[in-house]
Amino acid sequence: MKDINLKNILTEGRNPNSRDLDTKSTLQLLEIINQEDSKITSAIAAEMKTISQAVDLIYEKIKNEGRLIYLGAGSSGRIGVLDASEMLPTYGVGDKIFGYVAGGDEALRIPIEGAEDSQELAIQDLKAINFSKKDVVLGIGASGRTPYVLGALKYAKSINATAIALCMTSNSEFKEVADLTMAVLTGPEVVTGSTRMKSGTATKMVLNMISTTLMIKFGKVYDNLMVDVKATNEKLVARCIKIVQDLTNVSDDEKVLATLKQAEMDCKFAAIMLKNDVSLQKAKEMYQSNNNSLRNII
Repeated sequence: MKDINLKNILTEGRNPNSRDLDTKSTLQLLEIINQEDSKITSAIAAEMKTISQAVDLIYEKIKNEGRLIYLGAGSSGRIGVLDASEMLPTYGVGDKIFGYVAGGDEALRIPIEGAEDSQELAIQDLKAINFSKKDVVLGIGASGRTPYVLGALKYAKSINATAIALCMTSNSEFKEVADLTMAVLTGPEVVTGSTRMKSGTATKMVLNMISTTLMIKFGKVYDNLMVDVKATNEKLVARCIKIVQDLTNVSDDEKVLATLKQAEMDCKFAAIMLKNDVSLQKAKEMYQSNNNSLRNII
């Protein structure tokens, strides 16, 4: 077994605000957890400039036919998969952001023993998707030392791809390898070392920020509406109708739905068609001639 020193890893420290947990009442326990969780937003705020740099790096890569690959072990990997999986229904993007967890899809439900300790496994996972220098890997690990993530970061660097890391400790091994490291210092966990808690919540928040900002920059949001949402269920059909109504001030549900169907359930084109009384083909031409932006059309 490799000798691992946890003493200098912030997330492995003991939290003085959560001592004697086994003596607390239900309400006291919940209050302690809630109080510690309230510190997460300020920890993220302190790293905002680095997060912004990460978004800009990723944006340039995706704009030039690259992909963003989230990669992590355990909770970190699962959260990456979760964020990536929302891109298709929310923004209509299914080929630009992907998530991988050590041990593969089975590890989403049950732990795969030893998977996170293998650097080679990460390299195999990246090679399997033809990861290239056009792409970005965003390695996630609260401790900043996860071998699976380190393997991915090193491989990315070896082929001149962009390597970005997200961790919850300042003195991470990731920083020695990655082009850019986001260190969100959430501090010791309520239950010592249980990084599915504050660290996991911070990870979810940061990835939400990154992916959402990217989608806005790529024109997937107009005003604050998800105009590229995919109507894959009844709720999302209803959302499409409401989005088009908000954009056009047309209140007739049946008219809006009929136009959406003509527009192949594309909110952008349906709104242009209704607002300008044009065909789908003309709506597409108008959209393209305005740099794929609704701002000057509706």
